[in-house]
Amino acid sequence: MQGTDQLTHFPDGTAVDPWFLDYTVPKETDPERRYILQEHGILPDGTVQTEAIQALIDKISEAGGGTLVVTGGTFRSGALYFKQGVNLEIEKNAVLEGSDDITDYPLCETRIEGESCVYFPAMINVIGLDGFSVTGEGAIDGNGLRFWKAFWLRRAWNPQCTNKEEQRPRLFYAERCTNLTLAGVTFRNSAFWTTHIYKCSRVKYLGCSMLSPHEPVGGPSTDAIDIDACTDVLVKNCYMAVNDDAVALKGGKGPWADTAPENGANERIIIENCEYGFCHGSLTFGSESVHSRNIILRNIHVSTGYNFLWLKLRPDTPQCYEHVLVENITGKSANFLNINP
Repeated sequence: MQGTDQLTHFPDGTAVDPWFLDYTVPKETDPERRYILQEHGILPDGTVQTEAIQALIDKISEAGGGTLVVTGGTFRSGALYFKQGVNLEIEKNAVLEGSDDITDYPLCETRIEGESCVYFPAMINVIGLDGFSVTGEGAIDGNGLRFWKAFWLRRAWNPQCTNKEEQRPRLFYAERCTNLTLAGVTFRNSAFWTTHIYKCSRVKYLGCSMLSPHEPVGGPSTDAIDIDACTDVLVKNCYMAVNDDAVALKGGKGPWADTAPENGANERIIIENCEYGFCHGSLTFGSESVHSRNIILRNIHVSTGYNFLWLKLRPDTPQCYEHVLVENITGKSANFLNINP
C-alpha cells in the first residue's frame, strides 16, 4: 500500500486528467427550467405514471431542455427514457419508485451480461446523451422485493437457472453517453443490477449510495456499479452495500469477445474515498470482462464481505487485467484477493 496524496498518474505512467479532480455537481437554478411533477398534474398517489412522466420529459426536451424535479412524495413509474438536455433531480425525502410489474418495462435492444440482445430496459434509461445528470438527496427505489422472491422461487425449482431467466429490470442504465454525473442520490432495492454504464466516457459517481439487502430476502445480482467497456470513470465518496458485487468491470464474453465491436476495454477507472457495507466483491474483474487496465482503488474502508479484489476467469473468454493499483485499504473481508474461475 502507498500513501494517500492526490493522484497524478495512473499505474502505467499516464497522467491523470484534471477532469478527475473536478467534483462540481450540476445544479439547475433557473426556475423556468425546473419542471416539478406536481405542477404538471403528476401526483404521488401510488399509481404507475410512466406515460405522464415520459410525456413531461418529452415536453422539457421540446422546450429546449431543463430538469425534471421529483419532490414531496413517492412517484411510481416503469421504464423512462431521458432525452438530450433533460436532467433529473430528486429532492430530499422524495422517491422515484419503480413498478414491480415487469410489463411496465417493454422489451428492447439493450446490453446485459456481456452481450447485446433483446431484454428488459432499466427504470431510468439514458441513451446517447452528453451531459446528463441525476442529482439530489432523494432516492431512486427499484421496489425489488416481488422480483427477488420470484427469482429465489425459480432458483429453488431449478438451481441452474440464470440471472436473465427471471424477468427483472435494472434501476439505471446509460449507453454510449459522455459527461454523465450521478451525485448525492440513493439508488436502492433494484430488482437486478443497480447502475449499469455501457460504452460511456467521463462518468462521475459523487457521494451516491447504492443499497440492497442480503437478508432476510436477498436482492440477487444487485451489483452497485457495473462498468461495461467504459473509459474515464470516477467513483468518489460513495457508499455501497449490495447482495453481489459493489463495482464490477465488464466488457464482453465468448471466444471472440476481444474482436467483437460491441465489446471493449475498461480504462482509467478511479474508485476512491468510498465505504463498503456487505458485498460479494468490493472490486470484481469479470466474469464478462475482456480487458481492464489502469484501475485504481484507494482510500477505502470495508465493513464486511466475501472478497476485496475478485478476479473472475472464464475458460471461454480471452481476458487481460493489468495496471491495477490498490492503496490505503482498511476494514475486513473474508478474502483480500480471490482469483477464481
